[in-house]
Amino acid sequence: MPDAEDVRRIALSLPDTTEKVAWSMPTFRVAGKMFATLPEDETSIAVRCPKVERDELVLAEPDKFWIAGHEAQFAWVRARLAALEDEEELRDILADSWRQAAPPRLLDAHPEVGLPAGG
Repeated sequence: MPDAEDVRRIALSLPDTTEKVAWSMPTFRVAGKMFATLPEDETSIAVRCPKVERDELVLAEPDKFWIAGHEAQFAWVRARLAALEDEEELRDILADSWRQAAPPRLLDAHPEVGLPAGG
């Protein structure tokens, strides 16, 4: 089961990512734009997710994904670390969120980020 240290290690391995404490929790940013946080005593992550996909995720896997009330109007979703299958799933979630926040110059420079491993 992935934990907060796995989140930190994977997030910081993504290009141009920094960690900054905000709202008393770790946040991860690409080129200054937030793409992940570690709320709930670091037992979950909050990541960017288009609202349509977010709603589908929550309906399909409610034990894994949910929407925090104060984030409902934003394109963010929460994921319970204990419910993630493995580190690869965590990496996919973080990379997808990174791609949504990254500026075009980084997306162009790192087209492999967010693609399935080995693909």
